[in-house]
Amino acid sequence: MLFAKKKTEMPTVETALKGRPAPLPTAEEHFVFGRPLKGPYPAGLETAMFGIGCFWGAERKFWQLGAGIWVTAVGYAGGLTPNATYEEVCTGRTGHNEVVLVVFDPKVVSYDALLKTFWESHNPTQGMRQGNDVGTQYRSGIYVFSDAQRAAAEASKAAYQQRLTAGGFGPITTEILSAPEFYFAEDYHQQYLAKVPHGYCGLGGTGVACAMPTGVTAG
Repeated sequence: MLFAKKKTEMPTVETALKGRPAPLPTAEEHFVFGRPLKGPYPAGLETAMFGIGCFWGAERKFWQLGAGIWVTAVGYAGGLTPNATYEEVCTGRTGHNEVVLVVFDPKVVSYDALLKTFWESHNPTQGMRQGNDVGTQYRSGIYVFSDAQRAAAEASKAAYQQRLTAGGFGPITTEILSAPEFYFAEDYHQQYLAKVPHGYCGLGGTGVACAMPTGVTAG
């Protein structure tokens, strides 16, 4: 229990692992779409970033949206350790969240649609865990790349909180922050559930539908 408690507390600069200067090797192409994982991406595309628990299942939620999704990638963000490994992230001493980077065409799929997928794919009221997955790396987070994304994220959070409250759930613990540096995870994590279709996925939503608010959009 003591170890679990430590894993749910963010490390400090003094206690965080030091990391390394060089990026981790990762896949060159998206396993599902066959496109360059790190780009270059076509002009006119936008980027979103989300943390909703174990990134294996989280990434699948977004690539399965299909049309308008150019590429997805899993990685680590929001912590203190540069170029951390998965094993290091799992110690709770990097502060990183397991996140999904989504490159999308806003003319085909809106940021609001991504937010709806985000809210409905997990329970955003659980703090530093998602189901049986416990630790800072499983926290709920929306990491925004523009003022428009921030406004849409905040509005959707407020609207979804009303629905969750009516459904008997507590306060949303999702952090909404400016997008931090994204570190691509190791090759075997990328599109993991396409490579291992029956692999582990601990995600579970609340069963409460998210009706996106009107009048605020990032598109």
